[in-house]
Amino acid sequence: MTKGMKDPEREDRITEEIIVDAYGPEEQAMGWYYYLEDKLQFPFLAKCVAERAVSPLRKGDEVEVLKMALEDECAREMFVSIRWKKRRLAVPLSQLKPVAKTDEVTKQAIEDWHYWVSQGYEF
Repeated sequence: MTKGMKDPEREDRITEEIIVDAYGPEEQAMGWYYYLEDKLQFPFLAKCVAERAVSPLRKGDEVEVLKMALEDECAREMFVSIRWKKRRLAVPLSQLKPVAKTDEVTKQAIEDWHYWVSQGYEF
């Protein structure tokens, strides 16, 4: 993804709330994990906005997001658990956008993660 314009409010939230006490990649990942786990109101509906080789979702697919994936799955990027063809599957949160009826706190947290990814930040 290409880097976009800096968003000072979002940058402050990320540095002051999400990764404030993180000393290294593992702690940054856990900061993000617990921030998202706390802010996302599960379950919610989301639409796939980007295809990824690690996911069976296609652009436009709508899915029910059930919870965060296991912590171990989120050491390099954030994954969420969805219901997919009668089973549960972990997919990258970066490929999902909440649909209209999702609450504002959930939307903002997902947008924070999308911003992090779009800026090229990594753990």
